[in-house]
Amino acid sequence: MKRSLLSLTIVCLLIIETTWAEKVKILYDQDSPPAAYASQKLGEALTDNGYQVQQSHTGYDFMISLAVHSIRLEPEAFSIVPEGKIITINGGDDRGIIYGSLALAEMLGNGARLDEIKAFEESPELPFRAIKYNLPWETYRPSSALDQHMETAKDLKYWEAFLDMMVENRFNVISLWNMHPYTFMIQPKNFPEASPWSDEEFKEWQHLYREIFRMAKERALDTYLVHWSIFVSRELAEAHNVAKENFYPFYYVEGDTSEIVRRYVRESVQQVLEEYPNLDGIGISHGEGMAGMTPLERQQWMDDVIIAGMLEVDRPVKLIHRVPFSSGLSSEGGTSKNVEVVTREAMEKLEDSFEGPIWVEMKFNWSHAHSTPKLVKVHGGKLGDTYFDPLPTNYKITWQMRNEDFFALRWGVPDFIRKHISLSGKAAYVGGYFVGSETYIPALDYFTASKKPVDWKWAFERQWLFYKLWGRLTYDPETPDTVFQAEFDRRYGPDGRNLLNAYSLASSTQLRLASLYDSRWDFTLYSEGFLALQGDTTKYISVDALINQPTMDPEYVSVGEYVETMLSGGSFGEGRITPPILAEMLERDCKEALRLVENIDTKSNESLMYEIADVKTWANLGFHLSEKIKGAVALQTYRLSGREENKQQAIGHLQKALGYWDEVIAITRPIYNDMKLTHYNHIYFTANDDNLFHWAMIRDEVAEDVEIARESKKLQK
Repeated sequence: MKRSLLSLTIVCLLIIETTWAEKVKILYDQDSPPAAYASQKLGEALTDNGYQVQQSHTGYDFMISLAVHSIRLEPEAFSIVPEGKIITINGGDDRGIIYGSLALAEMLGNGARLDEIKAFEESPELPFRAIKYNLPWETYRPSSALDQHMETAKDLKYWEAFLDMMVENRFNVISLWNMHPYTFMIQPKNFPEASPWSDEEFKEWQHLYREIFRMAKERALDTYLVHWSIFVSRELAEAHNVAKENFYPFYYVEGDTSEIVRRYVRESVQQVLEEYPNLDGIGISHGEGMAGMTPLERQQWMDDVIIAGMLEVDRPVKLIHRVPFSSGLSSEGGTSKNVEVVTREAMEKLEDSFEGPIWVEMKFNWSHAHSTPKLVKVHGGKLGDTYFDPLPTNYKITWQMRNEDFFALRWGVPDFIRKHISLSGKAAYVGGYFVGSETYIPALDYFTASKKPVDWKWAFERQWLFYKLWGRLTYDPETPDTVFQAEFDRRYGPDGRNLLNAYSLASSTQLRLASLYDSRWDFTLYSEGFLALQGDTTKYISVDALINQPTMDPEYVSVGEYVETMLSGGSFGEGRITPPILAEMLERDCKEALRLVENIDTKSNESLMYEIADVKTWANLGFHLSEKIKGAVALQTYRLSGREENKQQAIGHLQKALGYWDEVIAITRPIYNDMKLTHYNHIYFTANDDNLFHWAMIRDEVAEDVEIARESKKLQK
């Protein structure tokens, strides 16, 4: 009887709640998939916050009208206009409608009621805001670390969630990268022998790509295929005895410019654009697969093959033109004035050939953009002004913010991104940013060791702050920190109130290491793990490596330069960040980060536990680096001066550095798996044969610093 009464009471309460819930009608263009998507997401937010979304056009408490208003608003801009019981969301285009709807949904999630909504509008700073996504099939570098994502990346539920994340954070381009995408997408009409699939297998691949592009178009996202050249399928190569190594898993190979390869690739480009109308464009890359060719020959091949195939299509298409990164005949990085001139001339010949501007991709500070916000180099070296002066008329520069520095630990430094945009994103020739990795795929969560429930399923969800910061700030750099802090509040309540500041302070450790320690291509630095390429071996950055390595940021002073200058009676000008200043900055910020999270109880929330653990890990890595810098300065001072007290100071600091590393291990060993690192599959990695990483696995290398100091001798002049 008691149970029956309880059930009846619950039913009555539900009826009362439904009756009392304010009714909302959403009015939108039902023939527009993006408008329908915006309405769906807004409707979900309304329901979650106690409103009842109705279909009827009468009897509502509030009406929300979604409409395109392209005369008053620029593309992607939106305005929210409340007028009594009517709230109008105007968008400059379909994207603007989506962004406005999601902005209102965000306000509701932060506790606002519909009758409290204030007028609000926003417009984009940069028109191109892209995710660089390396697919796990026919990847640029063969690796079990990439292969492990295969099944996840074939799951359309995963793609639905990933694309939702993108549009929520106002990214507007998804670029899919692999070596040769065409045989996954088409059965080449004139080269059926190139396809490796049965009819059933091909239909599965075809369905996957079509659904990804359909969902992207529904969310008003642009889609691109970006691939390296010159590559074909193994089946085509073997059938015609051409391109003998121009297929997966090879990548540093000679270019094959034979007519059959040219025709196959050109026709594949045309056919894929014809068969996938929701695919917006193609990205070209003058690098791997083109060894033995001059820069001019590479550009001519692109013009005659890929661009020619694009121009055969009877619809507007878009082009990403990667800046050539090989100035010689090899696949190695190199820049030159001649290459810049050839490339600019080639792009300017394409005036009016493609929809919108050509997006010219350049790697900002090579593969380690999360370092200094100053442009020091691109892939291959320093960049001249050829692409910028005079101002281009048919292309825009898009900075590639490659992240090869942190995959496991959560990261979030909003002021770094704001400063980056203020220094490098506001020029008239800049169109936007790519964000992504070459050697990491944000799909399978292979990090989490805990068996307790967490609020994420896929890897990208762990790094929610990273994506939210890059997406929202490239849309509007004036977005205040309160927007990002509000997400912590929604997730964790009062326990989350200090987390944005804590992350900003603690994960600056990574930026400072990457600014101090100069790096180039992918595996030359993995700052999350304090690993770097030294000779032909990737290993922990030893105290000697830290002393001798030049800096990435020209304002930073290396340990070697600092000690020599100080012993010779010299000094450094204002604004230079010397090793003692850097050590102090690290210690100050990491102490404050730990203070901000010290009283947070995480026993009942496993997701919060990981957030706090990552702050603590970054902070202890910062303390480790601070003590290591102090030890390096003392050690090099001893070697040049012979003062024994400096040697003892070095030993003491390096022992403290080891102690902080042990604290990192204590935090991470129970909650992080040993992680596969793609960087190191093709070179020697000293930790183990399986390219697995965990901070615990290189503890012996860290401890060697103390022995290096103990065994050091004064250098002979």
